[in-house]
Amino acid sequence: MAIIVNLDVIMAKRKMSLNELSDKVGLTLSNLSILKTGKAKAIRFSTLEAICNALDCQPGDILEYVADDTKITPT
Repeated sequence: MAIIVNLDVIMAKRKMSLNELSDKVGLTLSNLSILKTGKAKAIRFSTLEAICNALDCQPGDILEYVADDTKITPT
């Protein structure tokens, strides 16, 4: 299973730079960059809320679930 971060896509649609988003959300450029590249292991709901507010989008616009080929069988 994989969670894909589409932050760069939404930022491009809104014509917003990483610097501008950083200023609006109050996160460092390095933390936003880690999130944007999909290297983040977690995100706080408050951070997600701030990003969605700044980009006028829904969490599902930014985060996408993609199932892998491995089936998990309940025990």
